[in-house]
Amino acid sequence: MPELRFPEFYERDAWNCVNANELFQQISNKDHQSDLPILAITQEYGAIPRELIDYNVTATKKSIQSYKVVDVGDFIISLRSFQGGIEYSTYKGICSPAYVVLRKTGEVNEQFYKQYFKTTSFIRDLTKNLEGLRDGKMISYKQFSQVPLPFPKPDEQQKIADFLSSIDELFTTQSQKLEALTAHKKGLIQQLFPAEGETAPKLRFPEFLGKGEWGEKPLKSIFSIFQGFAFSSKDSVTEGVRWLKIADVGIQHMNHNAASYLPVELKNKHKKFTVKSGDYVMALTRPILGKRLKIAPVDKVLDGALLNQRVGKLVTTENSAFVYYLLQTSKLINEIERSIAGSEPPNLSAQQIENITTYIPSEKEQKKIAECLSSVDELISSQIQQIESLKAHKKGLMQQLFPEVDKVGV
Repeated sequence: MPELRFPEFYERDAWNCVNANELFQQISNKDHQSDLPILAITQEYGAIPRELIDYNVTATKKSIQSYKVVDVGDFIISLRSFQGGIEYSTYKGICSPAYVVLRKTGEVNEQFYKQYFKTTSFIRDLTKNLEGLRDGKMISYKQFSQVPLPFPKPDEQQKIADFLSSIDELFTTQSQKLEALTAHKKGLIQQLFPAEGETAPKLRFPEFLGKGEWGEKPLKSIFSIFQGFAFSSKDSVTEGVRWLKIADVGIQHMNHNAASYLPVELKNKHKKFTVKSGDYVMALTRPILGKRLKIAPVDKVLDGALLNQRVGKLVTTENSAFVYYLLQTSKLINEIERSIAGSEPPNLSAQQIENITTYIPSEKEQKKIAECLSSVDELISSQIQQIESLKAHKKGLMQQLFPEVDKVGV
């Protein structure tokens, strides 16, 4: 029985448990005229038409003839199901014959199993007997069919599905708010900084109207890049002072997925490589991703961290927050990208970009612009925290709403 159960089901017996092949059959329907959309099978979006996402894999007309038909409500075992579970399709389309397409049989609520197939316990059960499984190797229908699945009555399936779907709807709403805030910030940056060929921005605060053009300066007179130290991988420890690497630098935020540490005694020895909360750091290898610079403010989690080689700290006598936002303008990013092109991997250094010129205003106007954009960033950060809290809340609920298989009554 699950830890958490809706009141109307308190008096019911424990859930049944059946093998997966009793609830889902394998489908291999290739009867199509190649006129259906080709579906990309993704962990983020499930099965979705390729044209709706940035998916650049092409297929020949001849190969498409062997593709399988996927109906709305079908599930797909993808190449990475051993990591992210089984994907659900809200679209009718066709997919590569490499994928295994599953269709329900009997009293199965697709939305219930859409949620269950993403639980940690199901992924564990799906892969626990698949030693050595790696990228490029598919979980077969035979392997899937032997996985035991919880099977409550249809009305309880529906209740759980509706409840979790309502959280998903809230998550979608919060994500749309985040997208709107991000778009708003992008629009502000476009107007608060001079456009290509202009020497003053379109949008200016009242106290600076009529103050004239911004001053032209080369980047070398605006900021420099202080590079980190080449710490050895042999120095890595499980606990100690945080080690700030390239992987920790996201686009306008720090990543915390894979924390690295150095011995505490290195902090005094390499004191000048310490960063503090509020500093701005950038990735110096592959610094541009999707036309955006990998630069971010150091947060409280990485306060006091030691800076690794190929990560640079922004050093400036101008308003540092203003320079941070200046480096988010598409005009400057395009010029930086051109300056570092031609090497693989592309590497950024202050010397490569020092002669790029840009326009900056007085210190007071820099401060005003930085404050405006910082206030939007605070709203964005708050929205991200709300979304992360919602994810954690749902994950906790799912752990209680779905029992462990070894606890399911037979």
